[in-house]
Amino acid sequence: MDIKGKYSIGILLTFVLLAAAMLYIFPVIGMITGIKEISAISFFWSRIGIWCILLITFLYNYSIEKNSFLLKEEKKYSATFYIKAIVSLYLICSVGGAFLNLIIQFFTHEKISSKLFQLSLIFKNNYFLIIFTSFTAGAVEEFLMRGYIQPRIEKIYNSPVFGILISSLLFGILHSTYGTIGQVVVPFFIGLVFAVFYKKYSNIKILIICHFLIDFISLMIMNSIDSKHLSVFLTL
Repeated sequence: MDIKGKYSIGILLTFVLLAAAMLYIFPVIGMITGIKEISAISFFWSRIGIWCILLITFLYNYSIEKNSFLLKEEKKYSATFYIKAIVSLYLICSVGGAFLNLIIQFFTHEKISSKLFQLSLIFKNNYFLIIFTSFTAGAVEEFLMRGYIQPRIEKIYNSPVFGILISSLLFGILHSTYGTIGQVVVPFFIGLVFAVFYKKYSNIKILIICHFLIDFISLMIMNSIDSKHLSVFLTL
């Protein structure tokens, strides 16, 4: 099998595992632990499961692809660039996401995701879970979606545009389990912004930090106000 075939299998494996986790991880945890409802404990173990997917992808890359996990070499930037990039990305994603959510609300009048509302209860004053969840989303999703999947799609199709669009589409689809249009469209938008940035600047660390901040700030706000105002930001 040539390297493009190995990349294709790796992408499929990663996406299927992530999709399966989004759909079935809580029932599986329930079967193992006996916890039938989503709770702080079951949600913690679900994030451990997400880290396991990153480990599996790393092992596939190491044993089958036998190539660098990050095909794009990390570029170094000054501390000033880091700060400007993180602030800019955060504002673009937050303001753009809010605008998209307003448009969706105007045309569809869709209600807050019941799953998102349920999650708001288990995060209440649980600051460890907030930090761990935000870090998991930032690190694992960026390593897999931007660091692993995006450049491999680009290599397979010899097209940076395909790499950006397909990885962003997959990122949006993975959030469809929240059950609302906004929870697909907004993550797709954020995925586009992050993918374009990664293509241009080749720095996964900035994306991890920014992704962490988006989720952390959203969860902290959720901890103090009505969760219906937060569906645009959350990209768990």
